[in-house]
Amino acid sequence: MTLEPISVALQFGFLAVLYLFILWVSRSALKDLRSAVKPQQGPQAFQPIVGAPSDATGLHSAAELPRTDLDGLDARLVVERAPGHTAGMEYEIGEGAVMGRGDQAEIRLQDPFASSRHARLVRQGGVIVLEDLGSTNGTYLNEELLGGPQPLHAGDRVRIGDSEFTYLEG
Repeated sequence: MTLEPISVALQFGFLAVLYLFILWVSRSALKDLRSAVKPQQGPQAFQPIVGAPSDATGLHSAAELPRTDLDGLDARLVVERAPGHTAGMEYEIGEGAVMGRGDQAEIRLQDPFASSRHARLVRQGGVIVLEDLGSTNGTYLNEELLGGPQPLHAGDRVRIGDSEFTYLEG
């Protein structure tokens, strides 16, 4: 009984799987690097969602929260859990912030599932809008994958990988 041909076939199969894994990792890394190089778009890039049914995603509509005191918005993210952060830490958002692992991020994440420029928070009139910046693993708002820019409301939960924040106003 000769096991040599079977052994050689298994070795080649292992090498093929290893090659595909390395190719997948390289592709993910390149995608992450390319998204970090894209020019930053300003707040004018956000367009409000018009005509979307309010129950389509379970998220709030920006029109539900009329606001007259645009400068009085004290928006902040409170850390619920995040590697390298203490629960209860607060980040003032101000006019906006970028969340991610990179040096350009105002809210630095030490999460292996976060991209270098993962998500962006931008003030748009009287609301803060959350947008995923083409991350590999996605951004979640109230446990739903973000499909496009969404307005935040007090109590909303933002999750990136193992990092979770609560959005507060006031």
